Amino acid sequence: MTSIILEDTALASGGHGRTGTPAGVDLRCSVGIMAYNEAENIGRLLEAFLNQRLEHCSIEEIIVVASGCTDNTEEIVTGFCQSDVRVKLISESKRNGKAAAINQFLSRASFPIVVLASGDILPSETAVEKMVSAFKDPQVGMVGGRPVPVNDPKVFMGFCANLMWELHHHIALEHPKLGEMVAFRRIIDEIPKDTAVDEACIESMIIRSGYRLRYIPDAIINNKGPTTVKDFLKQRRRIAAGHHHLKRTRNYHVSTTSGSRIIRLLFARRGWTVKTAIWATAVIGLEIYGRALGAIDFYLRDKNPFVWEIAGSTKRLADKC
Repeated sequence: MTSIILEDTALASGGHGRTGTPAGVDLRCSVGIMAYNEAENIGRLLEAFLNQRLEHCSIEEIIVVASGCTDNTEEIVTGFCQSDVRVKLISESKRNGKAAAINQFLSRASFPIVVLASGDILPSETAVEKMVSAFKDPQVGMVGGRPVPVNDPKVFMGFCANLMWELHHHIALEHPKLGEMVAFRRIIDEIPKDTAVDEACIESMIIRSGYRLRYIPDAIINNKGPTTVKDFLKQRRRIAAGHHHLKRTRNYHVSTTSGSRIIRLLFARRGWTVKTAIWATAVIGLEIYGRALGAIDFYLRDKNPFVWEIAGSTKRLADKC
């Protein structure tokens, strides 16, 4: 059951109140945040969106879809609702998957551009401006920024997270692969509720509608990669199964699944040391294992994890930024 809280409280003086629409705005957007037990980060994330530096676009509303939260995520969001009329809360009593939450957001978004964000990221202060401004090109239908992990690259799992997103960045420069925070034209009423890879699914729908994807590498989005091997495999396994489901249902391949591209980029990468070369070999092994588990789940076990187990170590982003 879904309850909807659309706060119309007058702006409080100070606090998180709106400072005014930037002059010359030509692009209005709705921001959607999908949250499940994000109490540790949701306050800073809302602050980050409310304090974006905007010139050519405006954030008209920020809708948080809180799905089955058992912490105080909703209480934190409600506090923001009371001080800024742009912030709205949709409360779901049961967690039905991220795709279902996205559909709740899309059904209530009121503006022509939608920005979609997970609850465990922190965008830089110019990320929205740089991403949404790309829609001045009428051929662009979907945009993504550059995820940059806050993990320490001097430890193995931190190196793993940084290497994975470094490869993602270089592949996206050639063949856009968008994730973590994306923006797209509001031409989609809903996405398949059984997808475990929502951004990739939206990519396929935007391309099928005749639009192009664009990657904006200087729109920085901080995230946190898994800090345990268990969480890494949990995440990569789910994504791999989701990609197989997307291939079967929509005949769409994401650019980062290409093994040849990854190998080429690894050989072209500079600055290898003996330690990082050994670590990279281990990362490749873990990725292959994770993809194999995902394939087994999908093809042999008929599993499509669109409501997935959370990788807990990817949270607690705020204390790293």
